[in-house]
Amino acid sequence: MNGPPARVYACACLECQRATGSGFGYRARFSRASVIGIEGERRVWRRGSDAGRWVDQTFCPKCGTLVYMEAEALTDAVMISAGCFADPDFPPPAAVFWASRRHTWYDLTEGIETFG
Repeated sequence: MNGPPARVYACACLECQRATGSGFGYRARFSRASVIGIEGERRVWRRGSDAGRWVDQTFCPKCGTLVYMEAEALTDAVMISAGCFADPDFPPPAAVFWASRRHTWYDLTEGIETFG
């Protein structure tokens, strides 16, 4: 990566819950220009969004990790799963999408924007 993410966020939509096996996805959005390179074998699964647009989920075929996502609605963005950075000091989410679908135990701290 070249530079910091444009946004770090969590998403509690049902698709992110299914994809991660958790209560939410935790990702960092970067501009395509920030991505220096993508290496290694990968597979893509295309799904639809609630708005009827496509979302490509790219994963490692060996371990199944969801590595990054691309979306029709965000043509200049790549959303990388925060866990792939293996950095315990990675920034916390500044926003939660589909907050209405989050698990009740997922307590939002003050200052986090919520959408949906």
